[in-house]
Amino acid sequence: MTDVFSKEKRSQVMSAVHSKGNKSTEIALISIFKSYKISGWRRNCQLTGKPDFVFPKHKIIVFVDGCYWHGHGCRKRKPGHNDKYWKEKISKNKKRDSFVTKELRNDRWKVIRIWECEIRKHKYARKINNIMSLL
Repeated sequence: MTDVFSKEKRSQVMSAVHSKGNKSTEIALISIFKSYKISGWRRNCQLTGKPDFVFPKHKIIVFVDGCYWHGHGCRKRKPGHNDKYWKEKISKNKKRDSFVTKELRNDRWKVIRIWECEIRKHKYARKINNIMSLL
C-alpha cells in the first residue's frame, strides 16, 4: 500500500507523535507494587530519561521497557516494511537507554529496568525483590 504522504511529510507527521508511556505495563507494575506492599514511589518526575517510577527517598529509579521498542531479545517480530528505519530506531533507543542508565548511576541513582515481557509472563520476582532490598 502506497503512503498518502511524501517521505518528508510522513517524517513531519511521525515526529509530532509523542509517547505517553506504555500505560498497561505501568499500571500492571503499580498492581505488583501494591501486592508486595511497596510504597514511596512517584511518577512523572522530571529526571534524565523520564523514568516510569522514582523512589526519591532511596534514590531508586525503575523503567518499564517495552520489548519491541527497546530491543529485547524475546521479540521475534520484524517490521512489515521500512526495515532499515526501524532497526536504526531501535538501535538508537538502546543506545539512549544505556546512556540514560549510565548518567543516572553517575548521579548515584540505583536504576532498575523491567521488561514488558517480565510483567506479562510473571517473571519479575527477582527485580521486585531487588527493589525491596534497596528500600
